Amino acid sequence: MTRQAHYEELARQLSAVGVVKREIARMLPYDCPGGSAGVLTLLDRHGEMRMSRLAELLAVDTSVTSRHVAHVAERGWIERLPDPADKRSRILRLTPAGRDKLAELHRRSTRLLADRLSHWSDDEVGELVRLMGRLRESFDDCRAGPRPPRTPPQAAAPVPPDTGTDITTPRTPAKRT
Repeated sequence: MTRQAHYEELARQLSAVGVVKREIARMLPYDCPGGSAGVLTLLDRHGEMRMSRLAELLAVDTSVTSRHVAHVAERGWIERLPDPADKRSRILRLTPAGRDKLAELHRRSTRLLADRLSHWSDDEVGELVRLMGRLRESFDDCRAGPRPPRTPPQAAAPVPPDTGTDITTPRTPAKRT
């Protein structure tokens, strides 16, 4: 299979991952829809943060983020504290109840994956984890703008002198609801 055909097949397989994500979303508790789960997960992974940073990480509009934050705050899963650097802003922080809810979400998703992948070997699951982590890392800084294409070391083109002009256009994340 040619390199281009591999990328085409990868695109098809990744679009099929939507089936997995939908099944995981169906197993979420009624009081914690996907957006709420995302807020809890990001606060756990990245620690306390402002609403603007959370919106950036969620890659959604601040108004959408605000609705998710209101939902989890009403349930006591996060707290909104005054930002010492800017009293008009709030710092979002996961509460012990939020950590408990997140632990429940992890248990549910782990149980689902263990059930669906029970016929896979430990090595196969480990390889999937490794490759998915690597794929995610390749996209982690996508909001910083387009990356220059990578060229293999043996075929690297000479680097032109720096003219001081930036020809890249930063990408704006699409709104998702």
